Amino acid sequence: MSETLDVGAPTPTISVKPVVLPAPERGTDLQVRVSAPTTGENLPVIVFSHGFGKSLDAYAPLADFWASHGFVVIQPTHLDSHTLGLTPEDPRYADIWRFRNRDLTRVLDEIEVLTSSVPGLASRIDRDRIAVAGHSWGATTASMLIGARVVGDAEDVADDRVKATVLLALAGTGGEDLTPFAAQNFAFMSPDFSGMTPPALLVAGDADQSPLSVRGPEWFTDGFHLAPGEKHLLTLFGAEHSLGGITGSGVTETTDENPERVALIQQVTVAYLRSALGIDPTAWDAARDTLKDGASQVGSLVTKG
Repeated sequence: MSETLDVGAPTPTISVKPVVLPAPERGTDLQVRVSAPTTGENLPVIVFSHGFGKSLDAYAPLADFWASHGFVVIQPTHLDSHTLGLTPEDPRYADIWRFRNRDLTRVLDEIEVLTSSVPGLASRIDRDRIAVAGHSWGATTASMLIGARVVGDAEDVADDRVKATVLLALAGTGGEDLTPFAAQNFAFMSPDFSGMTPPALLVAGDADQSPLSVRGPEWFTDGFHLAPGEKHLLTLFGAEHSLGGITGSGVTETTDENPERVALIQQVTVAYLRSALGIDPTAWDAARDTLKDGASQVGSLVTKG
């Protein structure tokens, strides 16, 4: 694609799974995947929250790319994963969104244990350079760590250990914006973005029509428009919910498979995270220059705050 960003050549990686964190109060121990470059020091960390039903094995196009470009990627499997088989009859199901939040906090608490699963990695990470990212429900989960809340709920899991955030296909506001099915089955889908003040990069598809909302694809841009402070929005032209295929190559739910969209997400997120985490202050400005004034046929990038 003509707007390719220069994020450097990939390097070899290593991945270990499952790393198991005991979680008796969760009812099921937390299984985690850890991926990292085989070389490098002071490596930044990305904690990634998967979408509904997915697991630590999904999102290879992102996890592998990030790891090959200098990030340690940590992927927990949440309780809603199809690999665990929980049903709505399970007593944990009503609070499954809370367990998701706590999974990310547990990962942050246990970074030493998790990175020790890869020989020598624990001494190579930079604990002051931690990012969270997520797709779909995972974006909602990640947003909670930078101050988003559920309307009417007192739980606040904002965590100042998080220094950068990437939110892919972040669900919008609840209430009248939800379909009757979503309102009945996902009452927690009512985000309050007023406390989501830290900077963040959001990614949305302009053809992403959610069955959970009566609104159109602009529903996935609410977090950008309603949250205060510095926010960036990458809009992908023609992209549906899988944003071109970030969950994996050839997976059945990808209705808009497009390698160029995936490549743009890979490159833009690396550029953003390198600048947001203080690794390369020039990377984000270069990405914005490349995508300015409608230069791209794949997506557009706007900034506020």
